[in-house]
Amino acid sequence: MSAEKRVKELGLDLPPLMLPTANYVPGVRIGNLLFMSGCGPRRHDGSAITGKLGGAVTVEQGYEAARVVGLNMLVNIRQVLGSLDKVKRVVKVLGMVNATPEFSQTPQVMNGFSDLFVEVFGDAGRGARSAVGMVTLPGQIAVEVEMILEVED
Repeated sequence: MSAEKRVKELGLDLPPLMLPTANYVPGVRIGNLLFMSGCGPRRHDGSAITGKLGGAVTVEQGYEAARVVGLNMLVNIRQVLGSLDKVKRVVKVLGMVNATPEFSQTPQVMNGFSDLFVEVFGDAGRGARSAVGMVTLPGQIAVEVEMILEVED
């Protein structure tokens, strides 16, 4: 099944496209690789999910924030490629979690992003991944993700 049809079948409520707030582009394509810029958890109203995991934000809330990042990333990928159906597979995901020094559940948080991509792209949505804790992220967002995708020639 195509990724675009899968998004509809799952009833995913994709947020509106948010233009970059600094001097960068959402993604750069080099040959059959697409390098996507870091993306945060923006809600439909433009507000961000903020806070620190291991502090005021629970693992469950972090998982949901990572899923919201995934929804935003899908919108950005569609903007760059024209269609999610041009994605062949996820190559690499770098998940950055705004966390206290003792927080050790970054993989569980990042599963919110990864689970969504597997729902949309099937096994092709499962790629190499890093899930790291950061002292801070821009605007104190809870999660940021950048990724590399293999796309149709």
